[in-house]
Amino acid sequence: MAKIKHGGCGTPLYNVWKSMRQRCNNRRSHDYRWYGADGIRICKEWSDFSNFRNWAVNSGYQKGLTIDRIDVNGDYCPENCRWVTIQEQQKNKRNVLRFQYSGSNYTVETFCKEFHISMQMFYDRKRKGWSLGEIATTPKVKAGGYREKGVRVNHG
Repeated sequence: MAKIKHGGCGTPLYNVWKSMRQRCNNRRSHDYRWYGADGIRICKEWSDFSNFRNWAVNSGYQKGLTIDRIDVNGDYCPENCRWVTIQEQQKNKRNVLRFQYSGSNYTVETFCKEFHISMQMFYDRKRKGWSLGEIATTPKVKAGGYREKGVRVNHG
């Protein structure tokens, strides 16, 4: 039996590396369809855990953080990966709606935060056919509702 050289087996970081390899390389992995089958690869450098561990430590790895691909369609490699919280990672998924408005890129969440509206209000207005500009600039009504497109609200 060969001796393990890196001494990382069983550590949280080793489990991150092992899971990444399973997603990309093991056709029997539940997640393979979204990674390996979709063309997501791991750089050759990271086939060795010691190299991956060195990159991780030098890139801000801490227990509890997850590895995140900056370009969700790109490979696992030093140039395309970072360490983030699970909450941050949930914002960087392929199924997250992204769009441009007024020269900036947004997700629904970032748009709502910037323009101080709830996500419910965003989706309600979008469902009614409002443009992004109307959604962003039409103020809410103080009574908890919001100003309908083309409708005057009487507060008296």
